[in-house]
Amino acid sequence: IPLLMIFSVVLFLTTEMWQVFTHVSGASLAFLGVLLVVLGAAFLLARLPSEVRELEHVAVAGGAPLERRQRLNVGLVLFVSQSLQVLTVSLAVGAFFVALGIVTIDNHILHEWISKHHDPDVLVTLRVLGHQGVITADLLRVSGAIAAFTGLYFAISMLTDDVYRREFLGEITSEM
Repeated sequence: IPLLMIFSVVLFLTTEMWQVFTHVSGASLAFLGVLLVVLGAAFLLARLPSEVRELEHVAVAGGAPLERRQRLNVGLVLFVSQSLQVLTVSLAVGAFFVALGIVTIDNHILHEWISKHHDPDVLVTLRVLGHQGVITADLLRVSGAIAAFTGLYFAISMLTDDVYRREFLGEITSEM
């Protein structure tokens, strides 16, 4: 996650990222979000049979194999658990970027980055440590986009990287 966060912070602070997600229509943004969720879910689902077989092999050593319904139940528990972990990480990353945006990006910066094309839609103005922070629709769009990409990356990494597997999947499988 640290490398991913560094990469995401760099992306968050680029003018192009803000310009792209400022101009993307709401329907296109929703389609992108759904596409990333479907890709992440498809990847998790594709890996489930091998995870269930591995769990079954360890759990029933010498005993009767699991029935089809039991394997389906184990797969469902794994899928929901992994999906909730991905959702939690995505929401935390999104909240982090909203907070970062409030503290570091003010109206002046927003006008330089995106006002050539439209005025930022300020939703809330906050005073934080002597800084006038703003929550804009653009901040929420960019933070949401980065959070969605992070969620997809995390879902893939959780199942392919050994360190991620031990940290995030190991606890679930040991409990099961």
